[in-house]
Amino acid sequence: MAASSSSSAAATEQKMLILKSSDGDEFQIEENAAVQSITIKNMVEDDYTVIPLPNVDTKTLIKITEYLKTHADEKMKSNEEEIKKFDKDFVKEKSYNDLFELVLAANYLDIKSLMDLLCQSIADRIKDKSYMAVRKIFNITNEYTEAELEEVKKEHAWAHEGVEIDDSTN
Repeated sequence: MAASSSSSAAATEQKMLILKSSDGDEFQIEENAAVQSITIKNMVEDDYTVIPLPNVDTKTLIKITEYLKTHADEKMKSNEEEIKKFDKDFVKEKSYNDLFELVLAANYLDIKSLMDLLCQSIADRIKDKSYMAVRKIFNITNEYTEAELEEVKKEHAWAHEGVEIDDSTN
């Protein structure tokens, strides 16, 4: 009887991994949460327990681990409503720069659900923005002369409609 209770305790105890940011900071996370990342999953399959993440800084890794832990916990509880609420709050107050950093990290870590969430959030924010606002948001420089720009505006008037630059481009 004692053997079965100790084996069930071992079954509930999760294997812990250490994620190491590009800044050298280390974060402990349960394997079941971390393997939502295909990159990390592949490294775990290769017997890594300390996972170096040279393309992810500490600030971004903190946000990524929060996302992974919450999604792992709520999926175990089958709580879709809590996941939706968390996702909405996760992207709500983030700046474009924060979102772009998270997109780069989610892409590197191959976390499809996070990529989908971030890209949809960015798409929702730039919807109905003018081309000038979108250029500012994505830091795209204008290489047209004034004459060329006027010609393009005439040819593609529909593309020059939309909300101009406002506080939401920060």
